[in-house]
Order: sequence, then structure tokens, then C-alpha cells
Amino acid sequence: MLTSQLKPQQEKSNFIIKTPKGTRDLSPQQMVVREKILDMVVGCFKRHGAKRLDTPAFELKEMLTEKYGEDSGLIYDLKDQGGELLSLRYDLTVPFARYLAMNKVKKMKRYHVGKVWRRESPTIVQGRYREFCQCDFDIAGQFDPMIPDAECLKIMCEILSGLQLGDFIIKVNDRRILDGMFAVCGVPESKFHAICSSIDKLDKISWKDVRHEMVAKKGLAPEVADRIGDYVQCHGGVSLIEQMFQDPRLSQNKQALDGLGDLKLLFEYLTLFGIAEKISFDLSLARGLDYYTGVIYEAVLLQTPTQAQESFNVGSVAAGGRYDKLVGMFDPKGHKVPCVGLSIGVERIFSIVEQRMKTFGQKIRTTETQVFVATPQKNFLHERLKLIAELWDAGIKAELLYKNNPKLLTQLHYCEDMGIPLVVIIGEQEMKEGIIKLRSVASREEVAIKRENLVAEIQKRLSES
Repeated sequence: MLTSQLKPQQEKSNFIIKTPKGTRDLSPQQMVVREKILDMVVGCFKRHGAKRLDTPAFELKEMLTEKYGEDSGLIYDLKDQGGELLSLRYDLTVPFARYLAMNKVKKMKRYHVGKVWRRESPTIVQGRYREFCQCDFDIAGQFDPMIPDAECLKIMCEILSGLQLGDFIIKVNDRRILDGMFAVCGVPESKFHAICSSIDKLDKISWKDVRHEMVAKKGLAPEVADRIGDYVQCHGGVSLIEQMFQDPRLSQNKQALDGLGDLKLLFEYLTLFGIAEKISFDLSLARGLDYYTGVIYEAVLLQTPTQAQESFNVGSVAAGGRYDKLVGMFDPKGHKVPCVGLSIGVERIFSIVEQRMKTFGQKIRTTETQVFVATPQKNFLHERLKLIAELWDAGIKAELLYKNNPKLLTQLHYCEDMGIPLVVIIGEQEMKEGIIKLRSVASREEVAIKRENLVAEIQKRLSES
């Protein structure tokens, strides 16, 4: 019996009703804002020819292990209940790679919107949660170099410009340039990943602190750390790429040269797309995830639109990169499917937009009701029900009050509170004359309409508004 498992009443008094740590409910107002943002993002994905995919919220545990490097500790494992060992998905990329390998798909342009789970220590103020929504776009398949990569950056620009979040910059680097840089600076290969995840913190903590972590915690020689320091503080455009081609140390490394060659080509395409000025080649960009193999990128806002909110630091709002070996990890024969993709940080974008709406005191309509069916008299419930069914059947969004005899004023106040634009009023007089009164809530003007013309008249009004 379930009741016997529930605590007796007296013990319940100290029970606090709350959502789990790092999660939250979204109110109707928040859902309206979120839907608008998601519609814009998905609209852009569709404009670029992507098809939608969905995968389970949990995966087999072994599908997720060893794909995320140091972040693997953040994966939520489900309790073993004597069946398969499962974990909640940590991102949408690894499930996509699993899908491609499992179905032997060699080519696909897909988008995926869904929740993911991470055992972060949540700082809700920065838009970081343990359960959050991700919006991904990826291009899988063997294509000529840098064309899909350039399109991914174009998509990021279109979305961030469209959402009008303020000025942004997209930092770009290449995993091969990073690995080449580590090699020529004297980092032992076994430490590449560990040092990479330290470098990845440069946008949050100073070079001094990153250097300390690399030397004190990760055992890197101080002179090696200093050599890395010379590189990671460089950022610029095409001229920096040229400069690195000439760099006495870096130019000796084949991996780094391959990466630089691809970035040079990438910038050529970005110029043709008209977005090169939004992109910065940044040698400190590391993207901690283990699966990246080539170009990596991250978009940051240069300032939040509400300058008063100085403390409101949001960090990166979109990121991605190339991962050519991930699908091969799932394939028994190791068949590779090269992929490149991006993830839009909708939660963070959502925090910014919400913050801005608070600052400017914008009111949000939480319903889309177009017409309210009202009456000034008693005993008109039957007429109202007949009338509202007619509106619903014609595809008109309509509501009424669930009362037999509501007061007219109560009904009109409801329309004003909810932002409903039109009211249809039916009473004794109207019934006698075979008409309905149509009232505009904003201007309070009323017109009499023949009962049979009502639907057409409402549709005409709605199409004009």
C-alpha cells in the first residue's frame, strides 16, 4: 500500500515543498519567452535544411563513459534496478553519434532540441542548471573541408543577431593547433587533455591562476607553462593565422600547420558569408570536451544589453566544433563519419532576455485567446456554450467563464487582465433581433453583427490586427 509508505501527518510538518537542487519550474510567462526563442532558433535550423531527430532521455551507461574527459564525473547514473546500467544523457552530441553508428547513417543534417542532465554545482544566477534544454545543429558526412564548418558559424551569427542580445564575438581555434602548441612547448602527450581543460578555464579565471593549476596541480614544468602563456594570450584575425605560419616553433609541427591551413580556408568562406568581422582566432579557446578533433568555436556576448546589471555575467551563449572520430567509437569496425556542429545555449539566452524584460517591465500575454464569449444576463449558459463551440469549430481561440450567471463587469475585467482583444456579447435583446454584439476590449466600441455573419466578421477582424 502506498499510503503506508507515506509518513504519518505529524512528521510531515517539517517537510519542505521545493524543486530538486539545480532545477526549476517554468511559469506560463517564462514559457512564452522560451517558446519565442526556440521558434527563432529552430526556424534558422530549418532555413539551413536540417531535419529533426529525438533520442531517449537515458542511454546505456557505457555509451556515455570515456566521451567527456574530466567532465565524466558530472554524468547522472540511474540506480541499478537489476536491468541495464543506464545514465541520463549529458548532451545531445554523443546520442547523435550513437544514432548514426547504430543505423549506419553516413550523411545527415539534423537538429535536436531536448533536455540534458549534469551534476553541476548549480549557480542559477549564471543560467547554470542540473537539468537544462539544449538546441543542437550538426552536419554529419564526408564533405570538402571547411564548407559545413563555415555554415555552422553562419548559423550561430544569424541566431545571435536575430535574438538581438547585443554585440557578440565568436572565438575560433583548432584542436590540432592546440595539440601542436602543447607539443612544441614541451607538454608530455599524456598531459594534453589535462592541460587542455586548464586552458579552457581562461575565460573564467586569470592566466596566473591557470598557470598555477597547471604547475601545482597537474605537475607541468614552469618553463613549459610560460611557453604556453606566450601563445594563449594571442587573438586576432587572418593576420594572426599568417603570423602563426611563420612562428619558429609552431611551423615545425605538422598537426598545427594542418589546423592553420584549415582556419585560413575557413576565414576565406566566412568573408564570403559576410561574417568575418564577428570571428576572432583565439589561441586560448580549448573547449574541454574530449571528442573535438578539429575546428572549435564559442560565442560570447561582449556585454549584456542591460548595462546596469554589471554583475550579470553570462559567459558563452553558443559553442561547437568538429568531431570526426566520435561515430567511429560506437562502430564495431571503427567506421568514421566526420561531423561538425553547434549548440545554442538557450538557458543562458533565456536568462538574459528574462532579465531584460524585468528591467524594462514588459508585460507578457500567457494565452492566445482571441475572443471571449460574455453575457450581461442570467440563464444564458446554453447560448454561450452553443456560441463558443461554433467559434472553436471555426478555429477561433475562445474562452468563457465557468459560471452559470457571471457578472458582465467580471467578464470584461477578465478580458482586460488577460489581454483578450474581442468580446462577443449575447443577451435577451440580441437573441430577439438575431444579432450578436462584438466589442473591442481596447477601444470599448461595440457593433451589432448578424448571428450568421459572426464567424466571418471575427476572422476578418483578426486578420487585420
